[in-house]
Amino acid sequence: MDEYIKKIKGNKNFIYLSLAFIFLVIAFINPKLTMKKDISNYIFVVDITQSMLTQDALLNGKKVSRLKYAKDISQKVLEQLPCKTKVSIGMFAGVSVAATYTPIEVCENFSAINETIERLDWRSVWAGNTRLRASMINLARLIRSFPESAQVVYFTDGEEAPKLHAFNTEDLNQFQGANNWLFVGIGSDEGTPIPKYDNKNQLIGYWSNESFALQPGVAQISAQNAGGRDNNVSSASYDRYLSRLDEKYLKSLAQEVKGNYVNGSDLKEILSAMEKQPSAWRDNTEVQLRNIFSFFALLFFIMQFFSINGVKSLLKIKYGKS
Repeated sequence: MDEYIKKIKGNKNFIYLSLAFIFLVIAFINPKLTMKKDISNYIFVVDITQSMLTQDALLNGKKVSRLKYAKDISQKVLEQLPCKTKVSIGMFAGVSVAATYTPIEVCENFSAINETIERLDWRSVWAGNTRLRASMINLARLIRSFPESAQVVYFTDGEEAPKLHAFNTEDLNQFQGANNWLFVGIGSDEGTPIPKYDNKNQLIGYWSNESFALQPGVAQISAQNAGGRDNNVSSASYDRYLSRLDEKYLKSLAQEVKGNYVNGSDLKEILSAMEKQPSAWRDNTEVQLRNIFSFFALLFFIMQFFSINGVKSLLKIKYGKS
C-alpha cells in the first residue's frame, strides 16, 4: 500500500489530472457564496430645454447638440451599472422634473431604459423657460414619492432662462434633500448660438439676445414669462444669443446644496463621482464560484502536459515506445 502511494505521489501527471477532475466536478456543482452588497437607485435627469439643442458638444470627433451628447453619455453610464441597480429617467423643463417611471432594475429592463433615453426629445417640453434652480425643490418632492430613495445624476448645461436676478433667485438656504446629488455639465464654453426649430424639427432661425435680456423688476417672473420664452427669431449673426456651459454656476449650485459637479466630457469621472454617492440599501447577493473552479480545472489540466510524466506519455502515444 505504501509503495502504491509513493508511485502516485511521484506521478505528477496523475496528480494534475486528478485535481483537474476534482475542480471540474466542483464547478459542475456550482457552489455559491452569499455576501452583502451595496445597491444603488438613480434618477437620470436630462435637461431637454432648447439651450440643449446648441451644437457645441463633441461626439466621435463631430459637433452634436448637447441633448444628443447627454443621451449618449447617459446610455454609456447605464451600460456600466451592475445588476440590481435601479434607474429612472427624468426630463427637466420649466421649473419641474417629470419621471418616466419609478426606478427599475437595469439588467432586466436594460432595453426599456435605453430606449427611454433614446426617445428623449426637446418637443416634450411643457414650459419654455429654464428654471434649473427652482426645479431642485420639485425634484426632491418627486423623489419622495418613489417607493425607495434615489440619487440624482443631473445632465444639464446650467443655462437659466430668464437670467437670474434678485427677484427670481430661489432661496435654497433651507433646502434639504440634495446631499450628494451629481450635476454633469454638458456643452463647451466657446459660445454658440441656440438654434430654434419648428414642431417638425426643422431649423427656422436662432434665439436672439432679446429673448434672454433681463427685464426690470417682477416683469421677469410674471405670468406672461412663466410658461415660455420670447419667440423672437434672429437671422442676423450679431444679434444671436451665445450660449455656454455655465460650469461656474453649476459648481456653485452643487456646493450650495451639498452636491457634486463633474464635466460630462469624461465618462470615467462621471462613474467615479457616482461611486461616491451613498447607496440606497445593502442586500444579500449570491456570487457564483463556477468560473473560478473551472479556471483551476483548466489550469491543472494544462499543467499535466508540462510535467515529466506528461511528456513521456505524449512520447509513448506518438512513437509507440514503452
